[in-house]
Amino acid sequence: MSSPMTAGVDAERRDAARALLRSPFLTAADAPETLALVRRHATALKSTFATLLGYPLVVEASFARLIKAPLTDDAPARPARRASGGEFTARTYAHLALLCAALLAPGIGEQVLISGLVEQLRADAARAEVTLEDSYTDQRHLVAAFRQLIGWGVLEETEGSVAAWGDRHDEALLTVHRQLLPHLLARSLAPLAGPADLLTAGPDLVEQPRRSLRRKLVENPLVRREDLTEAERDALSRERTELTRLLEDHFGLLLEVRVEGALLYDPDRQVTDTEFPGPGTVKQAALLLVDELLRVHAPAGGRTAEVAGRTVPGLLCDWDEVDEVVTALAGRHRKAWGAEYVTHPDRLRAEAVGVLAGLSLATGTPDGLVLHPAAARYRAVVETPPARTRAQTRLGPDPGAGPDSDEGTGRSGPAQGDLFTDSTDDSTPTETDIDTDGTTES
Repeated sequence: MSSPMTAGVDAERRDAARALLRSPFLTAADAPETLALVRRHATALKSTFATLLGYPLVVEASFARLIKAPLTDDAPARPARRASGGEFTARTYAHLALLCAALLAPGIGEQVLISGLVEQLRADAARAEVTLEDSYTDQRHLVAAFRQLIGWGVLEETEGSVAAWGDRHDEALLTVHRQLLPHLLARSLAPLAGPADLLTAGPDLVEQPRRSLRRKLVENPLVRREDLTEAERDALSRERTELTRLLEDHFGLLLEVRVEGALLYDPDRQVTDTEFPGPGTVKQAALLLVDELLRVHAPAGGRTAEVAGRTVPGLLCDWDEVDEVVTALAGRHRKAWGAEYVTHPDRLRAEAVGVLAGLSLATGTPDGLVLHPAAARYRAVVETPPARTRAQTRLGPDPGAGPDSDEGTGRSGPAQGDLFTDSTDDSTPTETDIDTDGTTES
């Protein structure tokens, strides 16, 4: 039994590890207390990440950088995003790379005017034969790149702002934290033959099935059994108890294993880059889309679908049906969701499906949308509010219900049931149950 002091140290290390998983780049400017915690437990954290996940951890006085390995092919894309939530495009990444190169140019000191930095960027682009346009669109890409580096702590707005420069070309003075620049990339570019090499594992990394399994569980929102290697499936089956203990002790994450796959979830809902269920029209629409499709089909166990030439567990819903459901939802919630989605349900469908695909809960195919069994973890739970007394009625509307409240119709949240088949021995999956009435919650 651990002493209170030991338990306190373990809790601090776990909090520091969780912070690094959530934000692999921590700086003294943005997260001084968290960085201090990481520095306090740097030796133990370096050992934990290297042993369990194969991740190097760099800890300096002003920053900490957890260097993650490239994602596997089965993992959903994790693009950088603008402040508005939109994904970085290839053009935005090009501006980001050019901006980083400009910061390393001779003559760029600890402080630089934004106009001088942009001039250097354009000169580097011309030398590399990258065509830049003096257009509003390219300016938006450049502003997004500036904001990304500010978010990482590489740049700091000292006088003026990037936003003002983007709007009116007002001058701004930036402070450059040059020591962070070499750590933006996971590997040195010098020995690489081309950009694709950056997305492969380093030559010094000896892959181990236990470690690669832990990494997939930590990084991917859902690990499908068909995407695991034979050695990883064997480790998941034979060493589940030890795996559960390690991941909970070191990262505070809970393991859920079913016939169709496995996932880690955080009961505190902190270690994630995409909160789901979450606020916003698109996430609400995605949740209700899943709920309605499952309600209509009431799928039984053993359902499969074809995805990229493979037969996988799941429920196939054709696109016409998906469109009908989304259109009906947009009409039903038109007051709360706004005109842009009500009048353009095709846009709402595309973004809602994107959310589900990004969480590995669904896959778009030419024939329709394939819902993975894990999607049923998020079926809406109906909640009926208690009856109001006559006195409460005379006092007016329930103050907790807004003007567009769907009071009494349900809420968005993880369902009591899930599609996974519970199994005490999952080494030989025998069926996929899409209608399990379990009680597992995320």
